[in-house]
Amino acid sequence: MKGLSKLMVVAVIFPFLFLLLFSSVLAQEKAAADIKAELPVLLTSCGQSPGPIQLKAIMTVKRYNVNIVPVLSLFATADTLIALKNAGNPVKTIIIVTGASLKGMGAAGISIKDELERTEKLIAEANKQGILVIGAHIEGLDRRIMGAAEGDNSDELSIDAVCPKSGLLLVRKDGNPDGRFTTISKNKEIPMIEFEKNADLTDILNNLFKKK
Repeated sequence: MKGLSKLMVVAVIFPFLFLLLFSSVLAQEKAAADIKAELPVLLTSCGQSPGPIQLKAIMTVKRYNVNIVPVLSLFATADTLIALKNAGNPVKTIIIVTGASLKGMGAAGISIKDELERTEKLIAEANKQGILVIGAHIEGLDRRIMGAAEGDNSDELSIDAVCPKSGLLLVRKDGNPDGRFTTISKNKEIPMIEFEKNADLTDILNNLFKKK
């Protein structure tokens, strides 16, 4: 009888938990759909991976309802935002692509610590100016600890530096097999858009930057 009682409890609780999780996901998707990004947009990196260059190529194709070709600055700093504002061309949206490349950072002569410090100050200035920060993870498992060299956690440090402090998350599904981004989205109440392949970003960005 005790075994039967346990089964009955599981039978009742499991559907409830599934419904709760599903409702939370739907709520985040609705919240994401309500966000409208503004131009101009600055595209940068936290970790010097090829992701920002890939994303700029996607954003440059002629399949958009509005011209959203971004300003690409892999080493954008808080001073970059201040200078653009003082020049009369303030940034309205920043997309920070997460994921670290040891090769990219090595070529630039910087460390992951340098990148984390730059990103922290960049986001702080963005918040000060009321700029929407979008955290994007578009390179899948190649930019997760599962795809990194043994002992290298720079990808995860990059994610921690950006995603919990973003106003919106764009996440390619194959980079979220452990639900890491889903957990951040839920715990921090940050809307998240999850997509299957990078080509899907065309429609996603079209909707984000659609004129109000």
